[in-house]
Amino acid sequence: MTTPRSARPRPSDSSGSLEDLVEAPLSLRERKKLKTRQALRREAFRLFAEQGWEATTVDRIAAAAEVSPSTFFRYFPTKEDLVLTDEYDPLMAAAIRARPADEPFLTSAREVLVGLVRRIAEQERAELYERMRLTASVPALRIRMLDGTGGPTGMLLDLLTERAGLDAPTLELRITAAAIGAALTETSLYWADNGGRDDLADLLDRALAHLQSL
Repeated sequence: MTTPRSARPRPSDSSGSLEDLVEAPLSLRERKKLKTRQALRREAFRLFAEQGWEATTVDRIAAAAEVSPSTFFRYFPTKEDLVLTDEYDPLMAAAIRARPADEPFLTSAREVLVGLVRRIAEQERAELYERMRLTASVPALRIRMLDGTGGPTGMLLDLLTERAGLDAPTLELRITAAAIGAALTETSLYWADNGGRDDLADLLDRALAHLQSL
């Protein structure tokens, strides 16, 4: 749910439901890449918990995952990207494209984002909370997320522009994408700031419903 977009490819058939997209089989090469990404994240979060953010270097993460630093950088351009990126943006984009073309974009985004966040929270809640806890507590991560470089706004703007049949986004489309991206970002930070006690999907549904009411 974050940018830059991660390695999992967009399914070729975008007509299925979100469930179909999430369950789409991966090739052997994709499974190997996903396994490496997951190993890097797993070891990184363990080291962050033991040593703290600053003391955990890329070299230490790579060594713990038994790969080279150059392999780390093939998957994550920076240490920050390891926390701020995930495998779900292509699924989100495909699911939004599968919504009715004449549906208000905010409705499409709400249906897809809330459903995807609910599924992630059910299956990967501990990792999701740790990622958001780090993002909320580490200034470099929080600033990057808040300034948009660690959020989904760019992808949402691409989808809005595509749906409008335009070559370049209008001011109104940029504002819409920024508002949805900000709702997702602020909801995630609010959830982490409050100890992850609430249901994240319900919070996001509430935030996007508020946008729709404006």
